[in-house]
Amino acid sequence: MSLPAREMEIPQKEVYTYADYAILPEGAPYQLIGGKLVMTPAPTTYHQIICMRLEGKILNFITERDLGLVLFAPVDVYFEEQETYQPDIIFIVKERLPIIEHARINGAPDLVVEILSPSTAYYDLKKKARIYARHGVREYWIIDPEDKSIEIHVGQKEKFGLNQRIEENGKIKSLVLDGLEIEVRDIFAQI
Repeated sequence: MSLPAREMEIPQKEVYTYADYAILPEGAPYQLIGGKLVMTPAPTTYHQIICMRLEGKILNFITERDLGLVLFAPVDVYFEEQETYQPDIIFIVKERLPIIEHARINGAPDLVVEILSPSTAYYDLKKKARIYARHGVREYWIIDPEDKSIEIHVGQKEKFGLNQRIEENGKIKSLVLDGLEIEVRDIFAQI
């Protein structure tokens, strides 16, 4: 008799691969980063509010123009055998929708948004950013709830270059989603 998914024990290994990650129970709070299973705690309510506001603006923009698809965490994005992440928000242009498989996104989205939190900021800013750039993410947004800022980094030969940084007031403008402008204060406004 097998254990229910919530009681499943994860075998200890030095390096985990996608095959190990794929057998975790659905909804398990992990990402596969550098061959390690990194626990991702539930986001704070403020994190969720920021995400919801940003998702709404991006979703409305791409839906009105039939540009592609926006997906929200948790959704697995497979990059390499030891790298499978769950970005807060991803966008994939219509022409590249075939990278969407039943269980995962197989390859780099065109746009990735990460909302920083104390437990995952290091990974979002360092390890994950390098993998995103190496695999061709065209635009990487870093949202910092602490200083109420949004940065847009643009892919340049397997690296990112900072394109814009707006703190508290001003509009952020996407390059991948030409015409999308978001007032930063609207994203961080208090409840």
